[in-house]
Amino acid sequence: MAIDGDTRNTLIFQLSEILPEQFLLTTNEDMKPYECDGLSAYQRLPVAVALPETIEQVQQIVKICSQLKVPVVARGAGTGLSGGALPHEGGIILGLSRFNKILEIDVKNQMARVQPGVRNLAISEAARPLGFYYAPDPSSQIACSIGGNVAENAGGVHCLKYGLTVHNVQEVTIVTIDGELLTLGSQTLDTPGYDLLALMTGSEGMLGIIVEIVVKLLPTPHSVKVLMAAFQKVEDAGNAVANIIAEGIIPAGLEMMDKPAIHAAEAFAKANYPLDVEAILLCELDGDDLELAEQIEIVEKTLKSSNAESIVIADSATEQAKLWAGRKAAFPAVGRISPDYYCMDGTIPRKQIAYVLKRISELSDACGLRVANVFHAGDGNLHPLILYDANKPGELELTEKFGADILKLCVEVGGTITGEHGVGHEKIDQMCVQFSPTELTQFFAVKNAFDPDALLNPGKNIPTLHRCAELGGMHVHNGELPHPEIPRF
Repeated sequence: MAIDGDTRNTLIFQLSEILPEQFLLTTNEDMKPYECDGLSAYQRLPVAVALPETIEQVQQIVKICSQLKVPVVARGAGTGLSGGALPHEGGIILGLSRFNKILEIDVKNQMARVQPGVRNLAISEAARPLGFYYAPDPSSQIACSIGGNVAENAGGVHCLKYGLTVHNVQEVTIVTIDGELLTLGSQTLDTPGYDLLALMTGSEGMLGIIVEIVVKLLPTPHSVKVLMAAFQKVEDAGNAVANIIAEGIIPAGLEMMDKPAIHAAEAFAKANYPLDVEAILLCELDGDDLELAEQIEIVEKTLKSSNAESIVIADSATEQAKLWAGRKAAFPAVGRISPDYYCMDGTIPRKQIAYVLKRISELSDACGLRVANVFHAGDGNLHPLILYDANKPGELELTEKFGADILKLCVEVGGTITGEHGVGHEKIDQMCVQFSPTELTQFFAVKNAFDPDALLNPGKNIPTLHRCAELGGMHVHNGELPHPEIPRF
């Protein structure tokens, strides 16, 4: 929905009273870098981009937008992969990149207080000299911001053992759509009342604007080993994942790559991956020396019994970093072998990995689009990368349908349509597959409690009930949708 000229002029004037000229962008040329996030298949320009530096400025900006009924889309580093930061044509982008300070590192309480624009990796870099680190580590951790991580409940290699973002955040401070300041959670292990902190984590900027975060820090492990196992069958690698977990071993990280991903990553990162195999597993184990020796023995035995063709153990930090470099660079590496790629994100039970990979291969053959699979195998978080060419008429639409079929498959085997990238704009139709009308109605009710005018990141995450009905994913009784009192924004 476009904004009328008078409202636009009033908005720009009032924002200019708060922000210096260089931090209020209004020309198409200046706003072009903000037209999309990491999911570049969808692009829009906002009315303006506001780049505040203080909480007070955020409060003032949000109050203006609330009064004028102008949508607000919060944005961090723009590395998201679901279109969560896609602009609204009638609204503003509220960029939080200038909120980039680490405010406090408290070793005694093992926490760090940071602003939302701080890079994920910068937290560990600051804590490392003190013997600590921040566990969640998305592949984009060198660039992605912690505020965006909280908004999307980001994961990463080490989330298998140490949890997702939601398990590593103790407190967030938000600005509501009314411009009020709220603190959710605390630095203690528990707080009374509803767990609004968990509700805010993964809410994709739809409930409030995050302006400060307290994260947990963990002691740096005493010892670390990384194993690379190669397989001639993708199914064997998938089964090996379930077998390792069944042995009672929870690796710090357990990642899988198939042949197309291996070749792309090796050409890009020179990680010494074998090129004559169908899949590899990277397994990181940490702990004290005795514990580590026992775990390595069990994991090696399990990998061999799962038909691993070869096993390499990296002892030194340099060797380990080299193995992980290929996995961390897998997405950009795949970008070198295809004009475009579509990065999917779904989660399945570990026992279904082999079956789901087989079905993805069959779907790939059926639609004629190649797929490179690279994912967090230990927690069942798949990242099929669909290779396509947006310059070919109809190929993006074919890719979208292929991706939707993969997400539907994830739901069918007992999984979910996202693991860490969020729903955003990309997967909003698949929410109709995942959830019932009653469940979606409750989501609307929560949204309505925080944001009754639906100004915070509208059109993302939660589909309207009419949209689901039109897609055939929702049963409509006598032409009426349930609970007419709930807004259908």
